[in-house]
Amino acid sequence: MSQDGAQGRYAGRSLAGGRYQLRDLLGEGGMASVHLAYDSVLDRQVAIKTLHTELGREQAFRERFRREAQAVAKLTHTNIVSVFDTGEDDLGGLTTPYIVMEYVEGRPLGSVLDEDVRQQGAMPADKALKITADVLAALEISHEMGLVHRDIKPGNVMMTKRGVVKVMDFGIARAMQSGVTSMTQTGMVVGTPQYLSPEQALGRAVDARSDLYSVGIMLFQLVTGRLPFDADSPLAIAYAHVQEEPVAPSSINRALPPAVDALVARALKKNPNERFPTAEAMREECLRVAASFQAAPPSIVPGVPSQSGSGVGSAVFPPVGQSTPPPANGVHTPYPQPPTPNPYGTPAPAPSYGYPQQGGYQTPTPGYGHQQGPHTPPGYNLGPQPPTSVSPGGGPRKGTKQVVVGSVLVAVVTVGALIGSLAANGDDSDNGGGGKGGDTSASASATKAAGYRGPDTSKTIESTECSEPTESYNDPDKIRMPNFKFKYIDSVKECYQAAGWNVDIKYMDENTYGEGAVMNQFPSAGTDVDPESMPNIELSVSTGNPG
Repeated sequence: MSQDGAQGRYAGRSLAGGRYQLRDLLGEGGMASVHLAYDSVLDRQVAIKTLHTELGREQAFRERFRREAQAVAKLTHTNIVSVFDTGEDDLGGLTTPYIVMEYVEGRPLGSVLDEDVRQQGAMPADKALKITADVLAALEISHEMGLVHRDIKPGNVMMTKRGVVKVMDFGIARAMQSGVTSMTQTGMVVGTPQYLSPEQALGRAVDARSDLYSVGIMLFQLVTGRLPFDADSPLAIAYAHVQEEPVAPSSINRALPPAVDALVARALKKNPNERFPTAEAMREECLRVAASFQAAPPSIVPGVPSQSGSGVGSAVFPPVGQSTPPPANGVHTPYPQPPTPNPYGTPAPAPSYGYPQQGGYQTPTPGYGHQQGPHTPPGYNLGPQPPTSVSPGGGPRKGTKQVVVGSVLVAVVTVGALIGSLAANGDDSDNGGGGKGGDTSASASATKAAGYRGPDTSKTIESTECSEPTESYNDPDKIRMPNFKFKYIDSVKECYQAAGWNVDIKYMDENTYGEGAVMNQFPSAGTDVDPESMPNIELSVSTGNPG
């Protein structure tokens, strides 16, 4: 739909019984539109995103969308676009889900990068690292609550007029994933191919480290003016994420110090265990690297094409190694979508879109995974295997506006499946079967070193979090893993013992949160697990001693 057509179509329309009065169209893409709107109850301007795809007809998707929006509404941070409200209404004869967000004046990061590319060939490294650190600050908070963004890219990062970074669209990719899966009956991948982690490209379960890979792709793009992996089709790009190694950013931008190469290389490791363990750890490294060298303008190697990719849109496609199921109407929608210069699509001529900065927010503490324990979640193998078959009739319904991409030629490409393999336990590990909990140390506090911090027994978790866990959004037969992080271990033991779960406990030295604080857990909080075949839960617990 053209911009003028959309503006005419929605002019004067309202949502939520007249509370939100739609005004200017701020942008439009293949899946959603964003309007400036007036909130008549609170007398303020807001931005309203409406999803205008066939997914709006799916009750299961609308419920998932609502629940995701409610979860995101709990995220309060300077670097996160706030979500105020969510609902559904009739627009153009379709039941349309919508979310109400804070309105900020600014422009997308892709637009900022475009300007830097035109003027200097890339973004100055110190500027790129500062922006990346702010994006990671937003992810610290979301990951602490068990929310993985799944679609980090310049199009989902806003820059206010004061230079404040704002990350948006938390929960959108996860909600879209559930709806597309419902419609196609296959494990389709929703996301932006150029920024997918290898595990995401393979259609596997993802955790917080998947976002860190996407941040690494974005940082590479900022400091070089180009993407590390690009190709003519999304499946070919996904294949590159799984199989190919990126070049060093300094081979494109000679002004970059070795520390930037090392930072990007670690973020883009194929194996999640080899990446930064947390958003906080990667953010600290970004700030350290930024302070370690003298800023210099980019020096792009002649002949290297620049491509900001700010117009790259999200797409729906099968995981690498799967063929694309034939659509019901027998026609594949070509990829890519028409490029859009901002995260909302074509900009309105007036006024400028975005969201005004709102001050007064404090970063919640503690950050996600402040300390990394000696044990990390299972590794991944990327070995070859035949392509996974897709059941016939698994194509999207006729009239679907999602972009379903792929071709027979690309589909014959086979890549390794992502295989979770349990990391070998050390000699000091012990299986805590029967919900007893295994300790890898005779006592967490056998020796109290100088600087020892005692336990904070006020950090507790209710036993019902385990005995009556939250149902999975994706599968009613599965549950979501409770969040044990930073809780006192005695409380956590009561919780998992109430559910009869098997737990292994390892101790680590740290004196920030105190003896008995759970520092890391696997599976991570929010992970979908089958209660009938629960995995062994692994916890890293603080000794209270300095490292």
